[in-house]
Order: sequence, then C-alpha cells, then structure tokens
Amino acid sequence: MLQFKYEKVVKSYYPEAIDTKDVLVKYMGKIIDQNIHSSRVLLATSLCSDDINSKSTGFFNNFYGPFCMGGLAGLPFAGKTGMIAFAHHIPDDGAGFIFYGPHIGITVEGELGKLYRPRVEKKGDSCGALMISLKRFQEIPDYQPEFSADDYQQSSLEKELLAYKDEIITSPNPTKAITEFAYKIIDRKIHEYIKAVKEEFHVSKIVLLGGIVINTEFGVDDYFAVRNFEVIDVNTL
Repeated sequence: MLQFKYEKVVKSYYPEAIDTKDVLVKYMGKIIDQNIHSSRVLLATSLCSDDINSKSTGFFNNFYGPFCMGGLAGLPFAGKTGMIAFAHHIPDDGAGFIFYGPHIGITVEGELGKLYRPRVEKKGDSCGALMISLKRFQEIPDYQPEFSADDYQQSSLEKELLAYKDEIITSPNPTKAITEFAYKIIDRKIHEYIKAVKEEFHVSKIVLLGGIVINTEFGVDDYFAVRNFEVIDVNTL
C-alpha cells in the first residue's frame, strides 16, 4: 500500500513525523486538556499559499476559520496588522489556535523537495519558493535579493533566508536545511507578532502548533514533523 511505503520514506528524513490524521487526534486532545472548547476556537494558519497544503490538516474542519496569515513558504506576511485582526476575531471566552510552518515535498522514491501533483505528469518543486531561493543561493555568487513590489513575498523570503545562506548551501542536505531555517523564521515572527499586539487579544490563551508539513501525493496522507506545541498565556507576556 502506498501509504505504508511513504511512511518508511518520510521517516528516513523525519523520524519524528506523524501522519496528519494522527496529528489531528493527538493535538485536538491536547487542546481539550487545556479546558478549551473547540466551538470557541478560531484557527489561524501561517502556511504556504501552495494549494497542496489544503490536504495537510483536519483542523480546518474542526474550528472556525482559518484566518490565513501565511504567504510564500509559510511566512506570516499578514504581519502585525493580520495578528491584530486575528485577535479581534476570536470568539468570546474562547482561544486562538495558530498552525504554522513551511512545507516540503517528497516522492515515494525518496526525492526530497519534489512531488507529483494531481493530473500533472512531471514532478515539481515543493516548496517552490524555497527551491527557487536555494537555486539562487547555490548558483549565484554573492547573491543579494532585490526588492520588487511585483514580487514582494519572494524577495522578502530570500532576504530573511540570506542570513543562513552559508549554513544552507554547505549542509549535507540543503533542501532540508532551507526548510528548517524557514521554520525558524516563521516561528520567530509568530512569537514576535503575538507579543507586539498582546493588548489586542480579549482572550487569555493562544495555542501554537508549529512544524514542517511534509507533502506526499494525491490520495496519500501528508505528514507533519512537530517542532513546537505550546499554550501561551497572553496575560503573562
């Protein structure tokens, strides 16, 4: 069965990864353990715009939302204003839940950074924005991203990643490395934005679940490598 084949391939790169169905069961339970009622939770996502991520989690069907913060590679391009809007939209006496992280494709043959999309014969990049950045870092000496209003998200993504360029291109697996650094950037920004606009929240609890979304192919469950789960008490920030 294809799902079992993928299980072995995915865990060769991400031993800690779990099937997204199991992610839903496990972390829904953790949220309930916090005395948070699912009918009063607003979900926000900071995932890549890529349509492939629409199958990555069942959380979409269990909470209000999603409020979409993410753009290319999952960076929260909605910024502080987006976080303020999210804070204002949370149900009274409820909680906010932010699911975030970059994504990376994998083929059943074990090629990382690639996947076969529905009804597309040739395999393609995932995450495309990160793979473009990686190619430029590897092929252009002293590469410097140029700001473009017409390509704001890609140029901003590359500017953020540039600080880690040497570590990325000298890594044993640059494809995996650039994805991990993208996660660090997303995680940092989510925390910064929450703290910066903490006065805008009218509830006390914000639940964060961050990690790497691992895209498989059509008909096979995706996987998620958890990097962070926490419940933030906004009153203590």
